[in-house]
Amino acid sequence: MKHILFFILFFTAVTVSAQTEFSTKYKSIPAPKFNSKPKKAPTPEIKDPQADLAEIPSIKTPNVYDNTSITTKSKFQIGEEKSKFTMSTETEFANPGDRYVAKMEKDLDRALKDAGLKEDGQALVMKDVNYGDIRTNSSYFIIKCRDYGAIDGDLIKAVLNQDVIKERMLLQYEYQEFKIFLQEGINTFEMIALNKGQYGGNTGQFQIYDAEGKFILSDLWQNFNTGVQAKFVIIKEDTKVGKK
Repeated sequence: MKHILFFILFFTAVTVSAQTEFSTKYKSIPAPKFNSKPKKAPTPEIKDPQADLAEIPSIKTPNVYDNTSITTKSKFQIGEEKSKFTMSTETEFANPGDRYVAKMEKDLDRALKDAGLKEDGQALVMKDVNYGDIRTNSSYFIIKCRDYGAIDGDLIKAVLNQDVIKERMLLQYEYQEFKIFLQEGINTFEMIALNKGQYGGNTGQFQIYDAEGKFILSDLWQNFNTGVQAKFVIIKEDTKVGKK
């Protein structure tokens, strides 16, 4: 009986000692603390595209000339942007010689016009022009004239049978008119270019009507040189012939 009681006391003492030792050595681990605010994502870095180009060293065309002062600049240099600005109207694939041909033709046209040999792409008329014979019974004709091209100061003179009808007429866009009185038989009538206009030869248009207003003839002259004449022969027939 004493042995059993002793065993119970011993077991109780050992148990209490073990619990006391465990409680003194055990420490609780605190729970981790978390920040309730979400973290901000870092702002992405924006790189300048030109910065990479700036870091690339330019490749220069080697100098192949004996004279070191002569250099060739390559249009394909790395790191150098080719300028897109141009005053030329040519396309990238145009023939470079075309612009020189066009310029030469333009200079030639200007030289011919300055020399009075060309206007509006046509050669200057250097000889008198005959507009044929006209037969009539009318006592007079009405002559209408105008400048059908550019109004550039063209002047004409009108002469009938060597008598001056109009000394100096400035041709306008609208028709101007005058009368020529005919004598029996053959009449000679000329319209003479007194000058060349600002843009080249003397250019005009005319219409002819008889005393009754009947249309007779219409035509024009182009690029007359100074002094060139538009000539007409007008035959006035005797109305009494054949009558009794």
